[in-house]
Amino acid sequence: MGRYRKELFENFQDENFNPDTRYELAYKRVKRIKGFYVHALVYVLVNAFIIISTFNRSAIGSEVFFKWETFSTALFWGIGLLAHGLSVFGRDLFFGSDWEERKIKEFMDEDKKQKWE
Repeated sequence: MGRYRKELFENFQDENFNPDTRYELAYKRVKRIKGFYVHALVYVLVNAFIIISTFNRSAIGSEVFFKWETFSTALFWGIGLLAHGLSVFGRDLFFGSDWEERKIKEFMDEDKKQKWE
């Protein structure tokens, strides 16, 4: 976990931490996650509508369906959705918890072996 998130987690687990504050933090996190899921649902519905309506207007196998304009909204909005997901779930989604600490230890161990060999 990042330093800030680790500190927040430790404070969250501390029994001296105010229960009202713990509730507020949990409530805000749930609202952020819910906001992301609503965003993802709207993304799927709107882009499905755009793609299906374009497909219905064009003849099957037509070049009209495979134009840039058909998929550009989904692409750019998808990039925004990815950024929203990373802001909600954090970078731990890809690197896992304590990734930085494990990597630093790994590099330190490599340097230690190289100096003594």
